[in-house]
Amino acid sequence: MVGEINYSPLFVDELDGLAQVLYQQKYFSFVEDVDVYIDKIYDFIEGNIEYPITKNSSQNFKKYGKKFLRYKANHQTSWYIFFDQKDNRFLVNHILNNHSQDFPELM
Repeated sequence: MVGEINYSPLFVDELDGLAQVLYQQKYFSFVEDVDVYIDKIYDFIEGNIEYPITKNSSQNFKKYGKKFLRYKANHQTSWYIFFDQKDNRFLVNHILNNHSQDFPELM
């Protein structure tokens, strides 16, 4: 059973901004499809945050969270979800993808 998961305002704002970009840049034709894409990110977090697939963040990324999850959304895009954990409580802080300028540092 998943412990308590909280999402920082920054994380929520990042996903809201992502949803706007995906629709405005015509990555998706319908708002509903954008909503499904975003919901899959949340579902992945809730289904995987407590399992050993999490990795420790490198020193450069610890400001976003001590651990991260990698979510492969499709063959071109992977998302890196940063979070902190204390006991069975999780705070999801930040998200970026492999198209970000910061991505090479995660390799």
